[in-house]
Amino acid sequence: MAKSTKSSALKQNDGVSQSEITNSASIDNIKSKRKAKLSPEALISQIKNGNITALSRAITLVESSNTKHLEQANAIIKGCLPFANKSIRIGITGVPGVGKSTFIEAFGMHLTSLGKKVAVLAVDPSSSLSKGSILGDKTRMEDLVKHDNAFIRPSPSGTSLGGVARKTRETIILCEAAGFDTILIETVGVGQSETAVHSMVDFFLLLKLAGAGDELQGIKRGIIEMADAIAINKADGENQKNAKLAKVEFNRALHLYPQKSSEWQPKVMLCSALKREGISELWELIQSFEAHTKANNHFENHRKAQSKFWLLQTIEDRLKSNFFDQPKIKKELETQLQLIEDDKTTPFVAAEYLLSLQS
Repeated sequence: MAKSTKSSALKQNDGVSQSEITNSASIDNIKSKRKAKLSPEALISQIKNGNITALSRAITLVESSNTKHLEQANAIIKGCLPFANKSIRIGITGVPGVGKSTFIEAFGMHLTSLGKKVAVLAVDPSSSLSKGSILGDKTRMEDLVKHDNAFIRPSPSGTSLGGVARKTRETIILCEAAGFDTILIETVGVGQSETAVHSMVDFFLLLKLAGAGDELQGIKRGIIEMADAIAINKADGENQKNAKLAKVEFNRALHLYPQKSSEWQPKVMLCSALKREGISELWELIQSFEAHTKANNHFENHRKAQSKFWLLQTIEDRLKSNFFDQPKIKKELETQLQLIEDDKTTPFVAAEYLLSLQS
């Protein structure tokens, strides 16, 4: 009986050798080019030309805690500063579940359709254990992340609000130098991150939901005072009636607060990020705010005040970090904490003692 000539499905055909596909020397060459470190001057030049890869590299240096990287980052920021400050900076906050990611994508897509270059940054001082939800935004904004005129940069997770906020503020400068004229800064909407974002933006937007109980219950007075506008999201379908009622309540609340130094009266808007409704009207409102505050010089004065604030904040953060990083302080701190627990000293006496030890 003749042997069957039927081929086995498991038969392995001869492949193409690696040398036929590519040259190993060229692979090494590509790897070496990838690893090549660009000088601060080269990165500055590329950033000014809108090179996203160079921008990302520079931001990575800014976010690094390495001392050498800090020196490079400072040189890059200094070189980019003359080309910055040519954007509108918009802070966006709201509790988890309010639809920030959907809103930012809808808003960002509207801006890019107008020819704007949009950078989305995040302030997320989340703990190393629980992490935060903002880091997933890049995957949720599927359309915006693919747009040529958009740049989305999640924040590094860390326990220091001041540190994360400082890095975000420096990242703003780099993005502006790269030609981004609209900067959207998102915060998790919990803790003190709203205050940090408010101190680095021109316009502060609070996103709210209707129909979630008492519209004003649980809202920190400070957030309402900071808001330049409140947008009630998900105002569609059966929720439209609740959204309109919420708008009335928030308008009443806003009129109870003293007038802002900008002489701007905060507005309440309705929108549906999912259906892309109310987005263009909100952008028109922000443009009105920009024109109003530039006309009365508040826009420029506010930015100068913010820069002075960050000078003092940076000094405080650095002094605090240098103090606690001293080995002698670390050792004595544990002793003083134990003495406090044993009721053998007071927090104030312990603090005076520790401060007297600093070199």
